[in-house]
Amino acid sequence: MANEVEPDRSGHLDVDGQEIWWEYHGSGEREAVCLLNGLAMHTKAWYGLLPLLQPDHDVLLYDFLGQGQSSQPDVPYSITELARYLALIMDGLDLERLHLMGISYGGFPALEFARLYQDRLHTLTLSGIFLEENRQFDMYEAMSLRFYRSTPEVFELYTHYLYEKIFGEPFLEAFPPERLEEMRARFYDRYVDFRHSLIRLTEAQDPFFAAVPERMPEYHAVRTPVLILAGEQDRAIPLWHQRRLLDVFPSSRMELIAGCGHVAYMESPQAFFGIMKRFAAAKRVDFELDDDLAAALVH
Repeated sequence: MANEVEPDRSGHLDVDGQEIWWEYHGSGEREAVCLLNGLAMHTKAWYGLLPLLQPDHDVLLYDFLGQGQSSQPDVPYSITELARYLALIMDGLDLERLHLMGISYGGFPALEFARLYQDRLHTLTLSGIFLEENRQFDMYEAMSLRFYRSTPEVFELYTHYLYEKIFGEPFLEAFPPERLEEMRARFYDRYVDFRHSLIRLTEAQDPFFAAVPERMPEYHAVRTPVLILAGEQDRAIPLWHQRRLLDVFPSSRMELIAGCGHVAYMESPQAFFGIMKRFAAAKRVDFELDDDLAAALVH
């Protein structure tokens, strides 16, 4: 069971007057995969999926500021600093390189890590993410901030809107409504009194995107193999926007998982992590898939 998972090593990174929670699952004898959280996730959200990566890989998890067991200060956060914290955690673990996967919000620190520390990456997998300012996303961000800054009653309404938006139709048809309500209620309970954390994480996107034009040559210089693994029915981040990442990274490939929405890793985990492991094993974008994995993709 997910709640019975215990990391082999864990602790807090003390940095900048804050405590950053990290967990390492594995013996250190295998190449490590780091899974970066979405906006409102925490390390335990990955526990049920760890068997899909182990025993092939060790797994590194960590909570951003404002998440899980990390500090939740009501001060400005920095996506560039979130990437630096990962590098410091790796230093403490004597971990030279890893495979990095960022989904949704976690893709922003993943992109920064690739820009700043590409020599510490084997591969980079991105899902539900983009790298340029966009008016539609600006409008969505502004609306989200209004929900976060409002009353608990209005924030509760937002949790319904959020869960309606992120899943693909096949997942929603098969997922019991009562379990969806449990997920929504856990999100509300976790953040209703810590909405400032959601605000600070969301606000950190503004300086990140403002700096993208001047940093774009550094992104273009990333030679790490990049896999963009998106859900066919992603309504949060349109596919045309995700596809533009292919123009950023010289060694990149995009695949669409059929019938999935914004959180393809949750909706079709066997396909998502199966493809990701093939990519990690090859360490190049021209990797091959068996028939079962290929059948999960849009052709």
